[in-house]
Amino acid sequence: MALALAGIFISLAFLIVMAYRGHSVVVVAPVAAAIAVLFSGAPQLATYTQIFMPALGKFLTNYFPLFLTGAIFGHLMTVSGLAQKLARGISALFGPKQAMMSTVIATALLTYGGVSAWVVVFTIMPIAMELFRQADIPRRLMPGTVAFGTITFALAALPGSPQIHNAIPTKYFGTNTYAAPVFGLISAALMFLIGMLWLNYRVRSLNKAGVGFATDSADVDSHREEIAEHVLATEAGLAGGSAAGATPEDIFQGDHSKGTHSVAVEGLLGLIPILVVVAVNFSFVYGFSKWLDFSYLADEKYGATSIKALLGTWSVTLALIVAIIVIILMHPKDIKKHLGELSEGAKTGILPAFTTASEVGYGAVIASLAVFSVLRDGVFGVSDNPLIVGVVSTGVISGITGSSSGGLSITMQAFGDQLAQMAQDSGMNVELLHRVIAMASVSFDSLPHNGAVLTMLLVCGMTHRQSYKDVAVLTIVVPLVALAIMLAVHGVIPGLV
Repeated sequence: MALALAGIFISLAFLIVMAYRGHSVVVVAPVAAAIAVLFSGAPQLATYTQIFMPALGKFLTNYFPLFLTGAIFGHLMTVSGLAQKLARGISALFGPKQAMMSTVIATALLTYGGVSAWVVVFTIMPIAMELFRQADIPRRLMPGTVAFGTITFALAALPGSPQIHNAIPTKYFGTNTYAAPVFGLISAALMFLIGMLWLNYRVRSLNKAGVGFATDSADVDSHREEIAEHVLATEAGLAGGSAAGATPEDIFQGDHSKGTHSVAVEGLLGLIPILVVVAVNFSFVYGFSKWLDFSYLADEKYGATSIKALLGTWSVTLALIVAIIVIILMHPKDIKKHLGELSEGAKTGILPAFTTASEVGYGAVIASLAVFSVLRDGVFGVSDNPLIVGVVSTGVISGITGSSSGGLSITMQAFGDQLAQMAQDSGMNVELLHRVIAMASVSFDSLPHNGAVLTMLLVCGMTHRQSYKDVAVLTIVVPLVALAIMLAVHGVIPGLV
């Protein structure tokens, strides 16, 4: 038993180290699982083909439509220039003195609209760089500012978010993406308030110490060409034509020929597809799903299921499909070009889907080992409150994997049914459990080996030593503090859902 337990921890260490060094989890996860299996004495090939792969396949079956449509939507938002217009419009609305708030709101809106974190960071970085320069804000705060708007409240706290983090619990709890709306909205507002207070405090402290934009070291110049490659298509979209002839200077300095009012108005165009996602998602959840007849889903050929079980994925997938169509129709002269971009967008969704699915496969293997009962009993021995158990298990596993979606998926795979039963037995509203667990996933996931954090540091030209302190406060401490406050408030006002 001790040897098998040691095998699990060794496999986890291997997973963390290899992910931190930049190796693909698609390869690392099955190898890490094999290490744990080796120490446990279970059969290797049978575990891989009969446990790892079915779990991976089940995840893809359930959620690949979200990854696919989300990737295409994010890609079209970029190449059409709408994401850039939205970001510049918000920046113009608030002005350069509110650079950090503009950056947080812009990234949060793009994230809430369904754009992935990887697309958001490359879209916002050139704009944020110029805003930070004008406001003389130290560059070291940029990764934390971008991360705060991208991988915290907009992912999991805001009800209706089309991100995978908000969809995963629906399969286990029979909820929808608008679960616990009041709790989620207040939590998001609380996170935003605490995070902005921290950012403003840090700016004042650094400025007093003589640190500003120009005096803060950064390595962004050494990889301007690399960054420019990712955003040239965006600038091309803004121009309504080809990106030929554009330079890194064009990307980083932007177009100052348009007035502030004109840029702000253009920003409304970038907001349209996001509003479409929100409107269609809401309409399907609270309208069409109730008005239309879905009784045919009870047939065996459709999996003998119900609309309630599928609502979390159907509503978001449909919303993203409609938004994709809207983006294409908004640019009638570029319809042929944008139709051709569908394949490129689809390609960007494959790796994230398989990465998360591989983490789920790893979790399924660990859960299948006999020694896992010891870990499970330890987790459920923490408390008889499903909220506490859900927060602890999700937070810890997300931290280990360095992935909020991966950690959440593994937690639901291993403990989802038991948590749902605990909630039912205690009379707890399962929507609250959905929201709390989703919020818990965006906490310890942001440890130094998190892929999104590494990307943001790289793109902003900063190191862990320079910027990770603020990243940690904004993406780990702030979500946990907000969640702790909200759980305490819920203890006093149980009906706050």
